[in-house]
Amino acid sequence: MEKPDIEKIKQEKSINELLEFGILVIDKPSGPTSFNVSDTVRKILGLKKTSHFGTLDPKVTGVLPIAMNRACKLTGFFLGEDKEYTGTMRLHEDVSEERLKTAIEERFTGKIMQKPPVKSRVARVLREREIKSFDITGREGKDRDFHVVCQGGTYIRKLIDDLGKDLGIGAHMLKLRRTRAGIFKEKDSVSLDGLEKAATKYKDGDDGMLKGMIFPAEVISELFPVAQIRSDEEKILHGQPIYEDNLAYRGDYMNGEKISVFSGKRFIGIFKVVREGRVFARPEFVLQPIEGKEDFKTKDSSL
Repeated sequence: MEKPDIEKIKQEKSINELLEFGILVIDKPSGPTSFNVSDTVRKILGLKKTSHFGTLDPKVTGVLPIAMNRACKLTGFFLGEDKEYTGTMRLHEDVSEERLKTAIEERFTGKIMQKPPVKSRVARVLREREIKSFDITGREGKDRDFHVVCQGGTYIRKLIDDLGKDLGIGAHMLKLRRTRAGIFKEKDSVSLDGLEKAATKYKDGDDGMLKGMIFPAEVISELFPVAQIRSDEEKILHGQPIYEDNLAYRGDYMNGEKISVFSGKRFIGIFKVVREGRVFARPEFVLQPIEGKEDFKTKDSSL
């Protein structure tokens, strides 16, 4: 099934619709927490609610997607996607490049076991995480620049600390920048100062700059296979599962996988394929219409 044209959806939406069900990618500065950045976005734009996709330590910079208003309900569906980082670590003693490279390739690439750091908000139990790539990209004295692509939920500071312990020399992270969070890349991000300028123009009647910064939340269709329905749309919007007869066509969907469901250009929600008799999929998130508001064509009744 062909994916929706996200740019076309964006152009056809009003700024109010994008603010109600959209995503901003902020270039987080060093200093504030991820929550602080999310709350700053909320205040700048006068939103009811914002939430971020994956915490960055206060000193870490880079890509921090922020969901706005009803798009906050999609946050959990974006978590766990691959992340990409560049950074610098300091080795506490000299070590040969061959030994460093061997340790990374043999014990810190692929599936590893990692325990979250002491200051993390999750239980400190060993968890499996996948390091897709871990490359040394530069050297100056005991400092090494690196590039890492990893599974979401990987702690890079802990990765560097564990590498230092494995080498028996110690190591710590000097700086870190996230350059990609799932489908959102560094080129998609805007600074908080840039957002404030766009918000000022918006308040003065020019929404072009702000509109250009926002992703319609339908971009989630780039993560999950797309299914089209053709009938009983209203019943499905109010909690009915999708039956085989509702499908516009029968694609090759795997039992248990999540799918993004559309009716034409209209986003219906995220469903899980179950194939229980006539039932094709059950809802995990449904975007219902907002009654009595022309600008907003969608609503999540749980907000």
